[in-house]
Amino acid sequence: MKFLDLAKVYIRSGGGGSGCVSFRREKFIEFGGPDGGDGGNGGSVWAEAVEGLNTLIDYRYQQHFFAKSGQPGMGSQRTGKTGDDVVLRVPLGTEIIDEDEETVIADLTVPGQRVLLAKGGNGGWGNLAFKSSTNRSPSRANPGQEGVERTIWLRLKLIADAGLLGLPNAGKSTFLAAVSNARPKIADYPFTTLVPNLGVVGIDGHEFVMADIPGLIEGASEGRGLGDQFLAHVERCSVLLHLVDGTSETVDEDYETIVGELEAYAEELAEKPRIVALNKIDALDADTLKKRKTQLEKAVGSPVFTISGVSQQGLLDVLRAIHAEIMADRIAQMPVEVTKWQP
Repeated sequence: MKFLDLAKVYIRSGGGGSGCVSFRREKFIEFGGPDGGDGGNGGSVWAEAVEGLNTLIDYRYQQHFFAKSGQPGMGSQRTGKTGDDVVLRVPLGTEIIDEDEETVIADLTVPGQRVLLAKGGNGGWGNLAFKSSTNRSPSRANPGQEGVERTIWLRLKLIADAGLLGLPNAGKSTFLAAVSNARPKIADYPFTTLVPNLGVVGIDGHEFVMADIPGLIEGASEGRGLGDQFLAHVERCSVLLHLVDGTSETVDEDYETIVGELEAYAEELAEKPRIVALNKIDALDADTLKKRKTQLEKAVGSPVFTISGVSQQGLLDVLRAIHAEIMADRIAQMPVEVTKWQP
């Protein structure tokens, strides 16, 4: 299945049915009168978050969604049928954005969460509704209200607890495959990861979701390489794991490149908690490892982890550090219970 995280959709709610002008004409009924029914309401357009989806690929092949209009009213005081609704089923983490591509209409993060995108038009009144003491035989009815037509954007931001960052070939996919059930593509050339991957990581009886995004290069914020289009998928993460290739002779510059791209993309993302790890230490001798670890710690300004996704060295320590940051973030986001003080 192809991955798609942005789609443009055209929607229109159904118009209301027109009211009916009708009069009773029955044998043995001495006094007739108006009996025109109301028109039915038009169908509405909804968006609903559902589990089991992780892409917006369905909206590449169908972009137009029109709800049914309500049926007109009929004689004998019969109301027209209401038009059927249309429901856009989207993955968890989908943002509904207005046509200006800036205004967020809704953020669907909970299974079953729904939002009304376009309300159906009301049905018109039949002539029965206009009967009064001074107008016993009204001969007019209301037309139905027109539906709402609009253009929206669907933007998917995958929901993960931790995100992987790094230059191409920093070992992110190998790391994800070593610690989770994910099986991303792994090869010895840059940009093997072209779309985000998710994996469930288990540590000390706990589980969390980790996201791996395509590698960033210098100038990604200006569109170089794959650009920064996939950084949105780590915006919801509680912590970021920044992997630096230990076989590189410029580990400090590699680190600064990623930090610079994060700051250029969004200040909030750059300020997220980050754990830095020197990867591929299985390919380094002791002296080189010590030298490059010191070089990286000087650039970071704090201690860094040393790991290897291939030999699985140091993985438990870094996973425990990631889980601790995730739990701290969850506790910080819990609602504070206000209790009344009693002497």
